[in-house]
Amino acid sequence: MKHIKLGSQGLMVSRLGLGCMGMSQWYGKPNDVESSKTLRKAIDLGVNFFDSAEAYGPFTNEVLIGKALKGIREKAVIATKFGFDLQGGKIVGVNSRPEHIVDVVNASLKRLDTDYIDILYQHRLDPDIPIEEVVGVMGDLVHTGKVKYLGLCEVGVNTIERAHRVHPLSVVQSEYSLWERNIELDVLLVLRKLGIGLVSFCPLGRGFLTGTVERAEHYPASDFRAQDPRLQGANYDNNVSIAKEIRTLAELQGMTPAQLAIAWILAQGEDIVPIPGTKRRKYFEENCEASHYSLSPEVMNALEQITRELPASGPRYNERMMAFVDR
Repeated sequence: MKHIKLGSQGLMVSRLGLGCMGMSQWYGKPNDVESSKTLRKAIDLGVNFFDSAEAYGPFTNEVLIGKALKGIREKAVIATKFGFDLQGGKIVGVNSRPEHIVDVVNASLKRLDTDYIDILYQHRLDPDIPIEEVVGVMGDLVHTGKVKYLGLCEVGVNTIERAHRVHPLSVVQSEYSLWERNIELDVLLVLRKLGIGLVSFCPLGRGFLTGTVERAEHYPASDFRAQDPRLQGANYDNNVSIAKEIRTLAELQGMTPAQLAIAWILAQGEDIVPIPGTKRRKYFEENCEASHYSLSPEVMNALEQITRELPASGPRYNERMMAFVDR
């Protein structure tokens, strides 16, 4: 697996990362044994970039990663996040008060069983705390050695520019895939201007682009897909056509739909690293193979035509979750 410099602060990561949220919540029943084997397999395959957060579980995902990577911590680049107000195991709002940031980082270090965090993100913007104050605290954590690099999640251009003036950001994490390309309008341009890398989460459209996702009502209420507007009613019917077109094109290339979707993101530039999530070694290995494919201009044009003629139907989050997005 090729490794690249992401951002302009010296961060080196594998060309593909592993999103770890689904190992602990939202996407079916957790399987810690298989998830741990997947994390170790990633290291064996040269993937070193693992994405977590205190909110995943909550808390259990960081513990899982800490245990799975014990003894090989130096081979991993671990990202985690603060920023949600967690009460009774649920997200009830946002919280980026300075003292809360410090408390969360100290707790994350213990759960991850490490003395440093490679990348610290603010998970979602807190409208009550100026971003300058937030990044100032994050920068202090870099100076103390508890954190190496900084990032923000799901933020707009104004926030990125203000934050970067206080302390250089290495990465910004946003949803980016064949059917979710809103950041191309402005955010991606600013990231490239400032020398900030993009970490693309949900590069497979929460699995939908693989062609294996059912309607929302098929899933239990605890599953994220049960509340995904794009999987509901007429939206699902419309979006199925997108998945079918991508599957057909992938088969013509001798690829799986997942590999085609990931290869498309990789083709957008070496300043973008996708972090598809899975708890299973089988799917992880399949995803990694996408880094070996080079898409022809004809295939890239075909994908552009598909997404232009068949845009995603429905918002990417429900109303409550969309309210947390700074765009």
